[in-house]
Amino acid sequence: MTIDQINEICKNTLMEHLQIVFTEVSEGRLVATMPVDERTFQPMKRLHGGATMALAESVGSAGSMTLVDPEKFAVLGVEISGSHVGTTREKEVFGIGTLIHHGKTQHVWEIRVEDKNGKLISLCRLTNRIVAIK
Repeated sequence: MTIDQINEICKNTLMEHLQIVFTEVSEGRLVATMPVDERTFQPMKRLHGGATMALAESVGSAGSMTLVDPEKFAVLGVEISGSHVGTTREKEVFGIGTLIHHGKTQHVWEIRVEDKNGKLISLCRLTNRIVAIK
């Protein structure tokens, strides 16, 4: 899948609502941006942990979609974890997904959420199940 195809299938979804935009794809790597604004921050005007996890799951799930035939397989997130280690006042964050395990029925992704200065905000791990569409 290309960046344009990934962004196209995200129309009318949570990703569009949060303005998550995929910007880079290569084998085993996917990058997306998300604004830090009224949609994604908590009352103290800092990035909300739940929005961070939504970015991480979006990156890891889309990453797995780039590795399978979407007409034959569905990608289902089965476990996500994250450690929020920093915060930011920047206006945008980046989700940088790296494939850790590429099995036949399971993919594991590490997603680093960073600000524009490369400061680590969250370190997340997502496990996806790859299921044949019948």
